[in-house]
Amino acid sequence: MAAYPLAAAPAPDLDVAHREVVETLKDYLRIQTFSPPGGETTGANFLKGILEHEGIASEIFEKAPGRGNLVARLKGHGSKRPLILMAHIDTVGVEPTKWTVDPFEPSEKDGYLYGRGTTDDKTSGAVFLEVFRMLHRLKVPLDRDVIFVAEAGEEGSADLGIEFLVAKHWDKIDAEFALNEGGITLEEDGRVKYVAVSAAEKVPRRLFLSASGVSGHGSRPRPDNAIVHLSAAVAKLGAWQPPLRFNEITRLYFQSLAKVSSPGEAWLYTHLDDPVVGFDAQEIIRKTNFLQNSMLRTSISPTVIRGGFQANVIPADALATLDIRALPDEDMTAFTAAMRKVINDPSVQIVVPAGTQRPATPPSPITSELYRAIERAQKKVFPSATTLPQMDAFATDSAQLRAKGVQAYGLSPVTTSEDNARMHGNDERIEIAGLKPFFEMVWTAVVDVAGTKP
Repeated sequence: MAAYPLAAAPAPDLDVAHREVVETLKDYLRIQTFSPPGGETTGANFLKGILEHEGIASEIFEKAPGRGNLVARLKGHGSKRPLILMAHIDTVGVEPTKWTVDPFEPSEKDGYLYGRGTTDDKTSGAVFLEVFRMLHRLKVPLDRDVIFVAEAGEEGSADLGIEFLVAKHWDKIDAEFALNEGGITLEEDGRVKYVAVSAAEKVPRRLFLSASGVSGHGSRPRPDNAIVHLSAAVAKLGAWQPPLRFNEITRLYFQSLAKVSSPGEAWLYTHLDDPVVGFDAQEIIRKTNFLQNSMLRTSISPTVIRGGFQANVIPADALATLDIRALPDEDMTAFTAAMRKVINDPSVQIVVPAGTQRPATPPSPITSELYRAIERAQKKVFPSATTLPQMDAFATDSAQLRAKGVQAYGLSPVTTSEDNARMHGNDERIEIAGLKPFFEMVWTAVVDVAGTKP
C-alpha cells in the first residue's frame, strides 16, 4: 500500500469531539423519526440548528410534508470532485413492550448507549456531522467540497429521500465519492479485529406468495385450504438454500477474513466452494453466522403472513411476504422459476409487486483514492486490525449513488457481533467508548482524501 502525506490539517481535540458526538447523539435519538410515518423534517431541523450555530448554511428539501432531507456544503478549492458524508434520518419502528428501556429516551448502561437508531443510523449521522463541523471550525484546507447529507426514507421510502435528491437536486449532491453506512468495524475480546468497508450491497426484491382455495366451514377440513398450502410453500422456501455464488468482493472478503481468523474458521472460509467438503462448510456457516450466509447467495426471509378473518371460517386465500435480498447480478426471472420448482404447488403463485425498486449496481472499486484512505486510517487508529471489503447483505442509499457513478463506501461504528444482531431489533445499542476511535478513523480518512496535501 503506497504511503501518501496526510493533508496539512490541524488535529481536532478527540476528547472534545467524543463528548460532542455523544451529546449530539443523545439529543438526536430523542427525536422520533421512525418510518412510517417518518417525520424526518424534525430531525433535519435539529441538524440544521447545530450547523447554524457553527455558521454553516444548509438546506432542507421535502418531496412530501414532514419528510425532509438536509444538505450542507463546505467549499474546497475545487481541484477535485466532492466527497459526500451521508446518514439517513429515519429509523425503523419499535415494539416498546419488548424493550427493557425507553427506545426514545437514550440511556447509558455498562458502557453502552441504548436507543432506536444507535446502530442504524443516527450514530453515523452524529459522527459524520462532527467531522463536518470540525473541518469548518479548524478551517481545514480542502481540495474537494465536502457535502453533508441527512436523507429521509431510507427504511422503505427512498422515493422521498435519496431518489428525490438524485432526481430533483442532483446539482446539490453530485460527487466523486460518498461515505455512508455499511460494513462492520468488528470488536472481539476488547479490540477491533477488522474494519469491513462495504463496496457493494445486495438488492432488495420483495415478492409475495398467494395461495387460493375454496372458503368453507371450519368444522369441515378441506385439502385445498389456502393457509395449509401457503404454509407448506413458505416452509419449503425457508428450508431451501439457493446456490452459493461468489463475486469479486465476497471472494476477497472471505480470503482476507481467513488470514485473521482461528484455524477452524479459516478452514471454513477457504473451503466454502470446495467440491468435496463445501456443502458441510456452508451448512456450518448457515447455522452459526446468518450474515455471512446471506453474503454467499440470494436469500429469502418470510416476514409477514396474512390469511383468514374468523376462527371458524376457512379462508379462500392467503398471502405471504418474502424479503428477497438478491446478489447484484441475480437473474430474478430465473430465480423465481427456481422458486416455483421448490414450491411445486400450482395453487400457490409468486406475485411481483408493481413499482420501482433499488437499482442493482456494480461494486465500487477497492483501488480508489477513498478506499485507500480508509485503509490508511484503519492502520493509524486500529494498527492491529485489517481492512477488508464487504458486500452488505442489506440495502442502503449508496445504491442510487452508485447508479449515478458515485464511488460509495460504507463504514460502521465499533460494534460486537451481538450489537450488530440488535440492528432493527430490541434494545438497540452502541458502545460509547468506541465512538472516539471511530470518529478519529473517519476524520483521518476524510482529511486524507479531501484535504489539501502539503
